[in-house]
Amino acid sequence: MKPQVKTILLTAVLGVIWAGTIAVGLRVLLNYETSPGRVGAIPRSWPANSRIQPADDRLTLVMLAHPQCPCTRASVAELAQVMARVQGKIRAYVLFYTPRESGADWQNTDLRRTAAQIPGVTVLSDVDGTEAQRFGAETSGHTFLFDPSGRLLFNGGITASRGHSGDNTGESAIVSLIDNRTSARAQTSIFGCALKNRGEQGKATLCLR
Repeated sequence: MKPQVKTILLTAVLGVIWAGTIAVGLRVLLNYETSPGRVGAIPRSWPANSRIQPADDRLTLVMLAHPQCPCTRASVAELAQVMARVQGKIRAYVLFYTPRESGADWQNTDLRRTAAQIPGVTVLSDVDGTEAQRFGAETSGHTFLFDPSGRLLFNGGITASRGHSGDNTGESAIVSLIDNRTSARAQTSIFGCALKNRGEQGKATLCLR
């Protein structure tokens, strides 16, 4: 076989391998972005032992978040959109997972500061994820909506996939429940880092890279 022909064949083979590698990589990335996080035992009403108080004259929204999760930037951005649309109609909390022995640098993150700047949102530390466990949240960005009697109306994520902002079913459901007290959806998938590693250390490390 002539050297020129060998070169052409080798180039063609390498091209096929390269294209296959790209295709596999894109599939892995797509699967990662669209794979929902874990969900714990969700109570049907406001947890009686929670240290935060729901509003008795309006709906209450609670988001559980990891302060170092880049995926949750999109969830916080969508929360800002919700708060802008419902202005004053709900009480809202964002509870950031905070290990008991963590220092100030753990809490002093851009994500936490961004959430604190949203009008109408109260940001609190969730020491060792105690509140997350009470609400049944295991994935950062898990959002809950309760009526004034403490009944759970909605729980899930408010992004369409991991780390992507934009119109989505969760956000639409929350706004509909706030404005009309009705929605076609009461639950959606959550996309984000694990609040605690709990068997998902690999996933959390990938997300927090």
